[in-house]
Amino acid sequence: MQPSDKITVLRKLMNEHQIDAWIVPSSDPHQSEYVADHWQTRAWLSGFTGSAGTLVVTDKNAGLWTDPRYHIRASDELTGSGITLYREGLPGVPSYRKWLLNELSPGDTLGFDGSVMSVREVEKIEGVFKDKTVHFSHQSDLVGQLWTERPVLPHNQIFLHDIEYSGQTANSIIHRVRGKLRDVECQSQRVTCLDEIAWLLNIRGRDIQYNPVAICYAVITNDEVRLFINEEKVPDDVRITLAEDGVGFSNYEDVFSYWEQLPAGIEVLIDPEKTSYKIEKRISQTCLIRHGMSIPYAMKAVKNDIELEGLRQAHIRDGVALVKWMYWLDQQEFEDDHTEITLANKLTNFRRLGDNFQGLSFNTISGYQANSAIGHYFPRPETTPVIEPEGILLIDSGGQYLDGTTDITRTISLGSPTNKQKFAFTSVLKGLIHLSQTKFLKGTKGSELDVLAREPLWRQGWNCRHGIGHGIGSFLSVHEGPQKFAPGNRITFEAGMVTTNEPGVYFEEEFGVRLENVLVTGLYETTDFGDFLEFETISLSPIDLDLIDPRLLNADEIEWLNAYHQEVYVSLAQFLTENESSWLEHETRAINFQY
Repeated sequence: MQPSDKITVLRKLMNEHQIDAWIVPSSDPHQSEYVADHWQTRAWLSGFTGSAGTLVVTDKNAGLWTDPRYHIRASDELTGSGITLYREGLPGVPSYRKWLLNELSPGDTLGFDGSVMSVREVEKIEGVFKDKTVHFSHQSDLVGQLWTERPVLPHNQIFLHDIEYSGQTANSIIHRVRGKLRDVECQSQRVTCLDEIAWLLNIRGRDIQYNPVAICYAVITNDEVRLFINEEKVPDDVRITLAEDGVGFSNYEDVFSYWEQLPAGIEVLIDPEKTSYKIEKRISQTCLIRHGMSIPYAMKAVKNDIELEGLRQAHIRDGVALVKWMYWLDQQEFEDDHTEITLANKLTNFRRLGDNFQGLSFNTISGYQANSAIGHYFPRPETTPVIEPEGILLIDSGGQYLDGTTDITRTISLGSPTNKQKFAFTSVLKGLIHLSQTKFLKGTKGSELDVLAREPLWRQGWNCRHGIGHGIGSFLSVHEGPQKFAPGNRITFEAGMVTTNEPGVYFEEEFGVRLENVLVTGLYETTDFGDFLEFETISLSPIDLDLIDPRLLNADEIEWLNAYHQEVYVSLAQFLTENESSWLEHETRAINFQY
């Protein structure tokens, strides 16, 4: 069926259940960013394949809301679906909640699958409708009833994440989490997010593409840790090791009955951003529910020394792969019908040669010319252009290694860049440098640091239409919180946090520029005024000098760029062939300040 046909059938089912509007988010019961095929409900129903977006269907209208990363892709994929695209972040575009406020009348029923809608999102909906009597229906999965060929839940086996890479035993992690749980005077926490459970128990999985996690739940109390996971997914060695750390096991589906049978008076901590509405509703009413940030979520953002060193080593191997690919690319005469896809595949092949490589950390974004302006662009065989020896290529990629996760973006000239392209590239580079070299007082928030990378773009009347950077995991999720460089982020940066720095600017139907490195937060100095922090750049790959206009850089920026390129060369040259090393030496040559 086409999306328009699926929505027609959904409307009939809504009418049978006396539901006037139905919300379809992009999430799963664990509020994951990337979800298993079983929960790709919004994509199946609408035809829009981006990782973020909310579909709303009423009797007469249907709308899809997505952020600026996906505006162009969504416009293309929704053609002919009968679904109106609402471009979040643009002036005059209402949220789907406010749109629903005008669509529904008093007494109407608003429906959604409570197992995939977070507690926080439902609270926002309730806030919008506080002055209008609208009923809520959350116990059914209407789309699931229509999806007759729905993929089954993944059942891949989990494996242990060795202390060689994690730097701490599961027992020590559990002990630390329990201490934090006592600090907030709670007796139990529900851990729903897959990467948090993986970190908590030193386990990894292969249930979700690009993410080394397993479908499961966990509960931690003062005297118990319980993992809810189907039995066939736990090999004997993992079961024995976890049991020695005091972990008990139950089936994945038993998590609801567990919560219904909790002793009276227990104070349960749940993260409303990360817990499904259905879960909260199933917790025994004799318990006291406390809302707060998940303890593992906050703790795993601060990496220990072993994790940090592993990330540095992973970035060296990743940098070697990138340089080998860049050298190969530079030798091409583009007579072999290379496309965005073949270039991305070639980079993956170079990554595979590195030790500890476990796969990509996300689907490589490879955008040539106008496609470089499309956020989270996904090339398709039938539409990807043939690469010519001209214009620019934006490639955003990363790898999963046993000792770290990588994420790096480079914009590369393939020949004859325009003055506008150079100006835009240099402006983005200035933003990258400003954030990279800043020193700041401990307690500074992500929203306060975000502006440092944006200011060179703002001077031109431009803006980066996505966050400047996100946290990154240690052989875990490529997008990790709670810290990030973004407007509104109130999380303060701490030593040990690992965050991307990725300013960009995009000109629709022309080109886009993005540069991205990974930063480690560390102590700079302590004075009478307090502790000051700084960033260490651990990504290692040349920044294309052919796209830089040196006249736009000041002496301090030139000094940073030259020092960075010297570090790239010294760190990587020993792992390259003689020809590759000579090429890298030229690509990282020092440039002079031009008045």
